[in-house]
Amino acid sequence: MDDHPKVPNKDCLGALDGTHIKVNVLEADKPRYRNRKGDITTNVLGVVAPDMQFIYVLAGWEGSAADSRVLRDALFRNGFSVPQGHYYLCDAGYMNCEGFLAPYRGQKYHLSEFNPHNQPSTAQEFFNMKHSQARNVIERAFGVLKARWGILRGRSFYPIKTQGRIITACCLLHNHIRRVMVVDPIDEIEDQNILGVDGETIHHIETSDAWGRWRDQLAQEMWNQWRRRHHAR
Repeated sequence: MDDHPKVPNKDCLGALDGTHIKVNVLEADKPRYRNRKGDITTNVLGVVAPDMQFIYVLAGWEGSAADSRVLRDALFRNGFSVPQGHYYLCDAGYMNCEGFLAPYRGQKYHLSEFNPHNQPSTAQEFFNMKHSQARNVIERAFGVLKARWGILRGRSFYPIKTQGRIITACCLLHNHIRRVMVVDPIDEIEDQNILGVDGETIHHIETSDAWGRWRDQLAQEMWNQWRRRHHAR
């Protein structure tokens, strides 16, 4: 399936998602920081480029906070923005809107659901498969980050503000390692240059019919292209 068309193009800057890291908070604050698994965590928003370097990190939100709420805070109050005409890949927990391309809900998505004997049967399924392949970069980045820094895997004994700074520092060190090392001992992946873009930026999240139609058009174009290649063999 490597020759299939991919979701990302020159307008795709990377992917984003949230991850939970255990923290130490006051007893009175634990209910807010308790996530759905019962752990006391901070919900960390991470945004990465295709080369797995972090572009943006926001730590400190309570573990009970929804990923979409953390993203809104990043856009409205904490300096994150998307250049106009570009977008990041995100999962179905986020809104599909200008600047953020989400998969179709109610359709197969995870790569384990697709194989040579169970290939996509619709444009939406094909789009979701390629989206999942591309968005995997953020999951791999979080995996490498936690594998490298043990302080992000276990319970923290530092105050929440200090732990937030530690998380950010680990991400910065992660970027430095990936820039200067020919081979990353944690994950052997060739470095790429982070895309640089200029112009107006997107600072809000708002659904639009135009963005939904664009996703449908993109999905149909990818599906048609794949079917032409598939039937030409």
